[in-house]
Amino acid sequence: MEYHERRRATAWSAEAAAEAESEAVPPGAPANDGCGAGPVGLGAGQLYRRVSGVDAQAVPMDPQQLAGLGDPMAVLFFRKGVFPMTVQDLLAGLPQPPGPLPNAVYLIGEAGQIPPTASPAPLRDFRWAITRTALQPKDVDLLISTGAGEDPATTFLQVAAWDPGAGVFNYYSRISPSWVWAGDSWSALAPASRGRGCFDSHINGSVVMKELTLPWSNWQSQSATIHLPAGSPVSADPLLAQLVGAENLELTVRSLVARWTTARLAAVTRTGTVDHPDHLLRQLFTTTSVNLASSAVQSATVTAAGPDFPLPVGFWLNGDALINDLALPVTADLPKAPAAEYLAALTTFGFHLRERVSGFSQPGDTFFAFVVPEPALEDNDVVRQMVQTGLITAKFAACALMVDFANPVFSADRAHLLTYVPTTPTPAATLTEQVAQAITTAAGILPPTSPEARFAADWALPDTAWQQAFATRIDGYLGRVAARIATRAGFEEYVRLAESRRREFKAMRLNEFELTLPATTIPASAHRLRMLEDATVTS
Repeated sequence: MEYHERRRATAWSAEAAAEAESEAVPPGAPANDGCGAGPVGLGAGQLYRRVSGVDAQAVPMDPQQLAGLGDPMAVLFFRKGVFPMTVQDLLAGLPQPPGPLPNAVYLIGEAGQIPPTASPAPLRDFRWAITRTALQPKDVDLLISTGAGEDPATTFLQVAAWDPGAGVFNYYSRISPSWVWAGDSWSALAPASRGRGCFDSHINGSVVMKELTLPWSNWQSQSATIHLPAGSPVSADPLLAQLVGAENLELTVRSLVARWTTARLAAVTRTGTVDHPDHLLRQLFTTTSVNLASSAVQSATVTAAGPDFPLPVGFWLNGDALINDLALPVTADLPKAPAAEYLAALTTFGFHLRERVSGFSQPGDTFFAFVVPEPALEDNDVVRQMVQTGLITAKFAACALMVDFANPVFSADRAHLLTYVPTTPTPAATLTEQVAQAITTAAGILPPTSPEARFAADWALPDTAWQQAFATRIDGYLGRVAARIATRAGFEEYVRLAESRRREFKAMRLNEFELTLPATTIPASAHRLRMLEDATVTS
């Protein structure tokens, strides 16, 4: 029963999961078995706690801890001894807000744009995402995720609930016949539980919407309609009548991510000393998570004689941080994929959709063309708010991001600079200078091509000149990309680069469903690739 009440991720083969566990779990540590209860049965009428990596199994929550939880699930249900076993029971127990649509209901399914007549049929693993205001008059404080078209009493039912007093999200899973508290936002950052249980995807403690931006791949949205097979039980679910587009969920998720970032920064800087600067600055220097972006073009509509189309800006650079947040005056247009070269690449590299668990296979790309990982909102929001609050300077953030900027995700060079960030309590007022000094001092004895030397060269730019200097570099880079992508060799290089980054995403627990990304004939053992500032690709 418990297995069905947790996520069913078709991309997680038993072999891959076992291999990941053997590498990630220290000897004697509790297993990472998701948000479940562990090797114990639960009793009814009791809230349990089980933080994966901390608790070997679920135990009844201490009454004092329960009294300290101030989110809607604790206040409206668990403190009163109420344990809703279905999403319908949960929604019925909430105060009903005014308006014709009491719930904002969203629908996602990786097979949602695959024709209902496909044979063999892929798993129609549809899920509802529901947002609600419960304790707060206007702000969403409850996010519900559950299976759509399945028995509501046995499909998974998970909740992220905002606790305004503590300034955290609390994470809950219904494991019949009760509920389990799986931890809160701070649990995601604690070494013992980081990357484990529900924090394998909520890696920084916040809510997640992988396909965050237009065209919101796999979601019902203003860009695409999910096609339900004839007789699908989703069609008869009353929640369908409250369905709204994912473009609305994007706005909610952005607000919620910012809410946790604000609370987190206020907490860690309250005394004027940051206990773990590395916990914050890893979201500047490394890729802790990603979002998935694509072109806005439906792959099936591309023709050889059709117009060229832009690929996601996050494939080329971290535009959200460098251009939108740090206001670099970049003027170059986004490079466009030649339609004819895109179609040729689908054949050359054997693009297809594949779901091994169902036997489904279909030639071609995903519904929206060219899905790739891009920098995560949750990382960029931490950087943005660190700059806004003065914890780091805009110049420091830009100098860090400009190191290997042509690789906005999975940059080993940029990640290397994290080694210069203190791991012990550091005065907030001197954090920027302390880290910059450590990097520039090291650069003095290193080659000019080292990450340290590149950072140091940028850091030495006058305060009045760095923004234009960085924008000029980016303009030149995008111009070189635009010229190279127009050639067969250049476009194929970028296809290989995209697939290299997809392979890195596939190694993350965020990769839950095989149909999220296309498969190709490029071997999984192919060399890891990176982009150079001259717009060429190398291993």
